[in-house]
Amino acid sequence: MKIIATAAFGLESITAREIKNLGYENAVTENGKVVLDGTETDIARLNMWLRTADRVLWEVASFNAETFEELFQGVKAVAWGEFMPIDAKMHVIGKSIQSTLSSVPACQSVTKKAIVEKMKQKYGTDYFEETGPVYKISVSIVKNTVSLTIDTSGEGLHKRGYRALAGEAPLKETLAAALIQLSYWKAERTLCDPLCGTGTIPIEAVMIALNRAPGLKRSFVCEQWPFFSDKIWKEIRDEAVSLYTPDKKLSIYGSDMDPKAIELSVIHAKQSGLDKYIDFKVKDVKNLYSEESYGFIITNPPYGERLGTEKQAEKLYKTMSEVFSKLDNWSYYILTAYTGFEKIFGRKADKRRKLFNGRIECQYYRFLGNSPKRKENTK
Repeated sequence: MKIIATAAFGLESITAREIKNLGYENAVTENGKVVLDGTETDIARLNMWLRTADRVLWEVASFNAETFEELFQGVKAVAWGEFMPIDAKMHVIGKSIQSTLSSVPACQSVTKKAIVEKMKQKYGTDYFEETGPVYKISVSIVKNTVSLTIDTSGEGLHKRGYRALAGEAPLKETLAAALIQLSYWKAERTLCDPLCGTGTIPIEAVMIALNRAPGLKRSFVCEQWPFFSDKIWKEIRDEAVSLYTPDKKLSIYGSDMDPKAIELSVIHAKQSGLDKYIDFKVKDVKNLYSEESYGFIITNPPYGERLGTEKQAEKLYKTMSEVFSKLDNWSYYILTAYTGFEKIFGRKADKRRKLFNGRIECQYYRFLGNSPKRKENTK
């Protein structure tokens, strides 16, 4: 099976690293996706473990088509009835880029018609109720090359199952996990998000520190497919439970000046079952203080486009600069779309990386502090 893990622009390499860390050495990174060959077990494992991917797709066919007849025949050549039951609920979406078949609605219609024709041959009926398991089928045509994929995830992989309520302009869980993985933070070090909103970064940090699979508390649409073995999913869930290491002491903090945001943070942490690992407080960033000599700040402050005004953002960044500079040896990682951030902050970042928060282009500024000195072995 050809498997595609989709990822937001700028996160492909992070998703690829996750996939290789799971043991898939032959994964290939492309724009917006990572591609690999695998089995049903691999689809289940990727859905369970990927923290930064958007979805896991199964590509059932790829072919060239310059006419609707070629598209129809290419789609019909797939043995749809071998993996879709008679009552399958088929939802076809599409896109077309630089192709002769430029009408997306027409491409979707032809694709659905070809699938139904193939299903008629398999099941010997002209009527399909479509009341059963969902199959979200995508027909993607780029420069006349057709890719037919089926979404195995269902809801996007950022839906971990702990954030039923959301505040204003919430940070996606997948992006929050990426921000953490792009830092040098380790579980034995202090981590603080002093502008935590509804708590996504601290919660994702705990999940990473405890090695809790992000998909452990949710289900996936392909679990309902008849040819996907229940045994496989039981094995994958049992594996995830066995690799979970909850017996760790962590120093993870989240604060925000908005009491409603902190209230939601506490609710989300409880829904995740990880509330005992995080200390959330109502606190203005200007009052941030720590006696720890070394630590990490990872945060996504307001930047004028999603929340507040530019002038408010500039005032906030100046305050952040004054406060963070007093935290000796700390490293801070800041995601913002404000183009003049370094000038207002008063310091040039050691590293920066372009990322997208939704459709907003951002920079992830990384200011690196000193590492704790190792104690000398005196014998």
